[in-house]
Amino acid sequence: MSQDLYELLGVARDADADTIKKAYRRLARQLHPDVNPDPETQERFKEVTRAYEVLSDPQKRASYDRGGDPFGGGAGGFGQGAGFSFTDIMDAFFGGQGQGAGGGRGPRPRTRRGQDALIRLEVELAEAAFGVTRELTVDTAVLCSTCHGEGAAPGTHAVPCETCRGQGEVAHVQRSFLGEIRTLRPCAACRGLGTVIPEPCRECSGDGRVRSRRSLTVKIPAGVDTGTRVQLSEQGEVGPGGGPAGDLYVEIHVAQHEVFTRQGNDLHCTVTVPMSAAALGTTLTLPTLEADVEQGADSGVETTFDLDVRPGTQSGTQQVLRARGVPGLRGGRGDLIVTVAVETPTKLDPRQEELLRELAAIRGEEDPTGQLRPGSKSVFGRLRDAFNAH
Repeated sequence: MSQDLYELLGVARDADADTIKKAYRRLARQLHPDVNPDPETQERFKEVTRAYEVLSDPQKRASYDRGGDPFGGGAGGFGQGAGFSFTDIMDAFFGGQGQGAGGGRGPRPRTRRGQDALIRLEVELAEAAFGVTRELTVDTAVLCSTCHGEGAAPGTHAVPCETCRGQGEVAHVQRSFLGEIRTLRPCAACRGLGTVIPEPCRECSGDGRVRSRRSLTVKIPAGVDTGTRVQLSEQGEVGPGGGPAGDLYVEIHVAQHEVFTRQGNDLHCTVTVPMSAAALGTTLTLPTLEADVEQGADSGVETTFDLDVRPGTQSGTQQVLRARGVPGLRGGRGDLIVTVAVETPTKLDPRQEELLRELAAIRGEEDPTGQLRPGSKSVFGRLRDAFNAH
């Protein structure tokens, strides 16, 4: 090969590696045997490939620039003695522009997005129902104030890696029946970044970020429940190299309430009334969940409700108070369901016992026989009845 290698690729002698790579890809698309089977074109493709083999390898290029023989006296053609980059040929035909099919080609960015963070917050039932604002203390990675994310000591900067000449990748040659197949791998010296930091920042050790404890305010919307996550954008971990922060997720855990239990957006509670009150009827004034929230004197929010216990109320009777439950995240409000439990006295003084016996005599209940009622049928019983009906 007597022609100048730079002329073969159509680049200047001081062209950088990226310019040489683009020139080779352009020529490979034009001259590849699958595109143009002409013998002269095939020979031209071999020469271009061998020229790229030399100029893309820093050591061979330096030897060639000094007047040496980069081929070591070998005169083999394509597929015999000349090495070639299988990846570059694939890129030339499938539109690779620095992003090959096997992942990121070229140096990977030093600055990257940070990870998301998760913390758990316990709130009271009333706080979950009506919303609350909380101050949180979080421990996350933040931007290094000394190097401002650059990772280098003040007054210094990252420099191109000498091993890969800033490309972030180095060539590895493997012999096969096709000849020498050259593949690109991330540079171990710079970890594929293309640059190295000669003097890392002492505060962050070159990472561009440090861990710090900070406070922030989170607004918990009304209607959340255990497992709900509130997203705080860009409040998570700052990324390597001072990259943008990830998101912070606050996972809610609702503490157990001493009176109310929650099922969806409905609230359930049980009120116990004496046997006499259940028989005669009464009205009870009971607190609502709003009573747990500090309200202004003139807020107008009702913190109690009146429960009418009708005469003859049986134990287990339920009353539903509409729209007195938990507000929904998307509007509306659940119900408050009150279950009445009738309490039978366990200890009676002589006078009380005498009065109850008189009442039993008046009602003819001195010697009750009781009534047996059929219980609910099992699943198999209902299936049997369904088949018998047919």
